[in-house]
Amino acid sequence: MDGELSRATLLARGAATVVAASAFGGLASRASAAVPDGDLAYARLLVALELLSLDFYTRAIGAGGGSQLELRRARAAERRCYDAVAAVLTDAGQVPATAQDIDFSYPRGSFASRAAICRLGVRLESLSLGAYLGAVGSLQTPRYRDHAARAAASEAQHLSVLAGEVGGRRVGPPLPAALPLARVSDALDAFTS
Repeated sequence: MDGELSRATLLARGAATVVAASAFGGLASRASAAVPDGDLAYARLLVALELLSLDFYTRAIGAGGGSQLELRRARAAERRCYDAVAAVLTDAGQVPATAQDIDFSYPRGSFASRAAICRLGVRLESLSLGAYLGAVGSLQTPRYRDHAARAAASEAQHLSVLAGEVGGRRVGPPLPAALPLARVSDALDAFTS
C-alpha cells in the first residue's frame, strides 16, 4: 500500500478538513458579525463609487483631458481608496466588486473635450466627496470612519483641481454637504448600465 491512501486515512483526513473548515467558518462569521451591516452597506457602495472613479480617470487619461499628471495622481489615489474600502468587505469575509463586475456608461460627449471631461469629473468628485462625508457621519466602526474622513479630503483635492480646469472655484463651500447612502446610490445608478 505504499503511495496509496487507505480508506481509513482518507476518512480521517476528510474529517480533519471538515473540522478545520468549520473552525475557519466560525471565524469568518464572527469577523462578519463584528462589522455592522450599515458599515458593510457603505463599503459596498463606496467600492462601486471608487470603481466608477477609476473608470472615469482611465478614460479621461486615454482621451487626453485635463492635466495628465494630475489625472494620473487622482487615479492612483482612487486606487488606494478602492483598496482600503474593499478591504472592509474582504475582512468581513465578503468579496468586493471589481471592474469586471460593473459596466459604466456616460452621457454622450463626456470625453469629447477637455472641458467636458473636467465637468463630468466635477460631478463625480462632488458625488464622491458627499458620499465619504455621509459615511463619516454614518459609519459605526472608528477605523472605517477615519478612512472615510481621509478619503473625503482626497476627493476634495480632486474636485478642486477639476473645478479649476473648467473655470470654477478651486475653493468650494466651507462645509460641503454630506450625502445619505440612498442619494449616492441613486446618483450612481445613472452611470451603470
